[in-house]
Amino acid sequence: MLSLVTFLPLIGGLLIFLAVRDQSDSSASTAKYIALGVSLLTFLLSLRLYVGFDLTTAEFQFLEEVPWLPEQGIVYRMGIDGISLPFVLLTALLTPICILASWESITHRVKEYMIAFLALESFVIGVFCALDFILFYILWEAMLIPMFLLIGVWGGPRRVYAAMKFFLYTLGGSVLMLIAVLALAHKGGTFSIPELMAIPFDFGFQIFIFLGFFVAFSVKVPMWPVHTWLPDAHVEAPTAGSVILAGVLLKMGAYGFLRFSLPMVPDASRYFMPMIFGLSLVAIVYTALVALMQKDLKKLIAYSSVSHMGFVTIGLFAFNQQGVEGGILQMVNHGVVSGALFLLVGVVYDRLHTREIAKFGGLVHRMPVYAVIFMIFTMASVGLPGTNGFVGEFLILLGAFLTNKAVAMVAATGLVLGAAYMLWMFKKVVFGEIQNKAVESITDVNAREVAMFVPLLILVFWMGFYPGPFLEIMHVSVENLVQQATAVKTGVASVAAMAH
Repeated sequence: MLSLVTFLPLIGGLLIFLAVRDQSDSSASTAKYIALGVSLLTFLLSLRLYVGFDLTTAEFQFLEEVPWLPEQGIVYRMGIDGISLPFVLLTALLTPICILASWESITHRVKEYMIAFLALESFVIGVFCALDFILFYILWEAMLIPMFLLIGVWGGPRRVYAAMKFFLYTLGGSVLMLIAVLALAHKGGTFSIPELMAIPFDFGFQIFIFLGFFVAFSVKVPMWPVHTWLPDAHVEAPTAGSVILAGVLLKMGAYGFLRFSLPMVPDASRYFMPMIFGLSLVAIVYTALVALMQKDLKKLIAYSSVSHMGFVTIGLFAFNQQGVEGGILQMVNHGVVSGALFLLVGVVYDRLHTREIAKFGGLVHRMPVYAVIFMIFTMASVGLPGTNGFVGEFLILLGAFLTNKAVAMVAATGLVLGAAYMLWMFKKVVFGEIQNKAVESITDVNAREVAMFVPLLILVFWMGFYPGPFLEIMHVSVENLVQQATAVKTGVASVAAMAH
């Protein structure tokens, strides 16, 4: 089942390659419908994973094991638990929405665009399902290729610069992760992720492994100060590229901390907890202040993503149930809300061909439905009670408060700054009198665009008012993870004192 969900989009891309032979309008339409159909089928199959998921165990489920390179100890091994399942579902949901968002805005090389997007979906889902380090690393690196092409071919005027920057930053971090993976396999005698989780490594070795992982995962999150590739990538990427980048790809770094750093090298993770907290607080406050100064809609939302992900890393390294669950839930929330915000920017960009905040104003007079949708997602980003953003941030701050009260207090200032830049942006874009003549002839959202937002709107209120089903998925797995992360594996009694 996992292999089907993972590689069905790749098969869909192959089908487009074989079925579509030219760049005519009819061929482009065929490519779009195949991509949409395959991505919707993938989402329906991913729901089957949720229906058949056992909420009472922390063990990996839907396991698949096939010998791959047995003489090297490399196995095709797939499985999911309550930590990885939410990200599989999120990826499968956002992909058909992204294809709908590209329906009219992508007009050249449509066939290649749809193939790249389906390949990206396959590789990302595979990252969340892989239980062998070599398989994980191959899929982690393979994801770079379609994303590089999406930015570099279908992006804005500075697309080549942004694509190269994205590629070099992420590839550079991944090289150090590969060294850490090989060291782990040599020391543990296996590439199996579940087996390596159970091996107690000595403290010095844990420090080395943590730093190797940290460089790769911090770039992907991205954490300050290695976040500078993100605004460029967002600004130059097509709308759907920004949605999948913010909605899913940023989560891969935080997922790496959850899957590898916390359970495999827990002593080193606790030792570096103050450093993680410090970098996260800088990201929350500094990038929020930077967002206040932006003139470009996409760049403002990009910096807000860095700020919101700072909350996530604080929650994950709080080493308690509330913080970790809040961090995972906030990753899903951020995927929903930031994805929707980029879609909203794309809607007006398709009409006005500008993202400059000063060129808008008074949209409520011409686009009332759009204004209501924009308001809901703005409130969710701010963390208004009753929306999904509130639940995740509340749990993170609660977990942080239990670990370090000062960290929680500083992080809470990010909520105020977040409200400042989001409400300022909303006021400038939606309210006031119409200053730009082009706005006077703008049309409201159409049926296709409403269809993109409806599932995301449902999630905003469902997770805001009744987050129980989403927390139940991860609860047992997070409980097991916290036990692993708080256990002293090295047997060194002074580790806690060293961390302090």
